[in-house]
Amino acid sequence: MHILIADDDQDDCLMTREAFKECRIANPLHFVHDGEALLDYLKRRSPYTDDQRFPLPGLILLDLNMPLKDGREALAEIKSDPELRSIPVVILTTSSADEDILHSYNIGVNSFITKPISFSGLIEVICALGRYWLDIVELPSENRGA
Repeated sequence: MHILIADDDQDDCLMTREAFKECRIANPLHFVHDGEALLDYLKRRSPYTDDQRFPLPGLILLDLNMPLKDGREALAEIKSDPELRSIPVVILTTSSADEDILHSYNIGVNSFITKPISFSGLIEVICALGRYWLDIVELPSENRGA
């Protein structure tokens, strides 16, 4: 299963990649850095038209605070699109605001996780996320095969 990570912070992306390695999660990771690029990727718009290089993900990790189109707007579009709504979306963000949590669940997020401050905390979160979403949960076949 391919994992698509939408986060505008390059350092967070690097740390997330390292946390996946530390947790021995070998699933392919793809990164986009704003909400518009996320939707372009998912809807196969340029430069993401090659579905071999940019396969549909089986899981999306989404930051809320991104430029151009924030994670809230992107999540609403994903969950309102019949072709995309079955892809699990996990919010992984610095926000712990009640309104962000409530709004995210109201529009269909599958999980909401506040980013840990430390790298060791991030490793714990990514390992748990990997166990849950990659080993335990039964996903629709189109997500498992992605």
